[in-house]
Amino acid sequence: MLYLHCTKKLLDRLKPEVIAGGTSTTGLGNWYATALLWKPQIALFVNERTLLPVLIPLAPAAGLATRFPRLLAHVLAAHGIQPPFIEQELLHMQDVRYTKTTNRSVVGIMTQFSQFAEGYRGSGEMNDLVALSIRLARIPCSPLYKGPVFPDKALHELIGSESLQ
Repeated sequence: MLYLHCTKKLLDRLKPEVIAGGTSTTGLGNWYATALLWKPQIALFVNERTLLPVLIPLAPAAGLATRFPRLLAHVLAAHGIQPPFIEQELLHMQDVRYTKTTNRSVVGIMTQFSQFAEGYRGSGEMNDLVALSIRLARIPCSPLYKGPVFPDKALHELIGSESLQ
C-alpha cells in the first residue's frame, strides 16, 4: 500500500477521498506530491526517506496514482536500480491512499525542487521529465546532511540496506 501525501493544491485538483496518514508498505516508504501549474501541468513527487524527485505529467489527473508507479519505474531504472527492486515497489504500489502532507521538511524540499525545475525548464535545458528528475536528484538537500546529502545517493544507500535485510 502506498500513502501519497498531497499538497492542498493537488488535492483540490484530484478531489480524492482523503484519509488519515499511515505508513507505506513499499521499500521506499511514503511519497509526497504537488502540482506544478506549468503548461502542460506537471506533478512533482518526492520520496520522504530519500527526497528523490520524480516529475510526471499531471493530465489526466484522475489517473495520476495509477500512472505514477510506471513512470517511477523509468526514473529508478535511469538511476541504475535493479529490476527486482523496481518490480517489488510496483507490486506494493497497487493500492494508493491519499492523505494530507505532514512533513514540513519534505514540503520545503518540494518548493525548492519546483524552483530549480522551473529554472532548468525555462532555460530550455530540459524538457524530458525523466532527465529533469535525474538532474534534480543531484541537488544537495539539507535534511540529508546527516547522511548522503544527495537524493540519488540516498536512494542507492537505502536500496543497498534494503537488499541486505
